[in-house]
Amino acid sequence: MYIRPFAISDLPTVVDLTIETFRPFYEGYVRTLLGEEIFRHQHGEWEQDYRDDVPTLNEPDAGRYVAVGEIDGTVAGYVSWKVEGRPNHGQIYLLAVAAPYRGQKLGHQLCSHALMQMKLEGVEVVGIGTGDDAFHAAARALYEDLGFTKIPIAGYLKRL
Repeated sequence: MYIRPFAISDLPTVVDLTIETFRPFYEGYVRTLLGEEIFRHQHGEWEQDYRDDVPTLNEPDAGRYVAVGEIDGTVAGYVSWKVEGRPNHGQIYLLAVAAPYRGQKLGHQLCSHALMQMKLEGVEVVGIGTGDDAFHAAARALYEDLGFTKIPIAGYLKRL
């Protein structure tokens, strides 16, 4: 895999890849978990949310970066990260690998690239978040393999 900086011409592919990657999570898990009413309230526009968010991921002047992984000229995945907030702190924000390329260590390579770039910028501590559900099991295994420590956090919702 060839890892390179994001180019504006990648935007439609990266948006589509993000939506394709997270569709099973939102439509197959979160909708059922929350029920239709709370799902609509919390995540009913999840696709549009990604269409709005992804174009803001690569703003180097603001400490936000994207790297794209290519295989034979095809975007196989991407990673986005932030260097902002607390001193010497970074965050891997989004990671997506296209379905045909999953299970080939591309996510590991992309995250390692982001970690190396953050280290070059003086970042000392990197955070990453993911779900504790079955959909995110591969992500949790990846992050633990990369040396991240899982911190138990509980989130709750209640309809009033």
